[in-house]
Amino acid sequence: MKSTPELLRDMREDRDLKQSDIAEMIGTTQQQYSRYENGESDLPLRALVVLADYYDVSTDYLMGRKDCFDGVPGLDKKVTAQHTAGEILNEILSLNSMSRTAVAEYIALQKMKESHAKE
Repeated sequence: MKSTPELLRDMREDRDLKQSDIAEMIGTTQQQYSRYENGESDLPLRALVVLADYYDVSTDYLMGRKDCFDGVPGLDKKVTAQHTAGEILNEILSLNSMSRTAVAEYIALQKMKESHAKE
C-alpha cells in the first residue's frame, strides 16, 4: 500500500494540479502542503476530510489503510440488478483460497474476452 504522502502527490498529479491549488482548497500555504506530500508533517484531520471529498475517496484510502479508494459508498454501488459490489465482495471473501483464486481467474478471462470483442 502507498503512504499518505505518495497518495497525495499521485492524486494531485493525476489531475494536473499544482500544490498551491490543493493548498488553497484546504486553507494552507503551498509550503505547508509540500510538507504533507513529503511526509515532513501530518495532514490535519479537517484537510484529510476535504481532500477525501474532493478526490471522492475514503479517508482510509488517503491514510494508506485501504487499497480500495471507493470506501463504503463504492461498495453500495449496484453491480447487477440484484447485487451490490459489497454483497459480491462478501460472497467472494466467504470462499476458500482456491475458490477465490478461481473467481479472480474467471474475471481476468472475462476481461480478455471483452477486450477481444471490442477489437
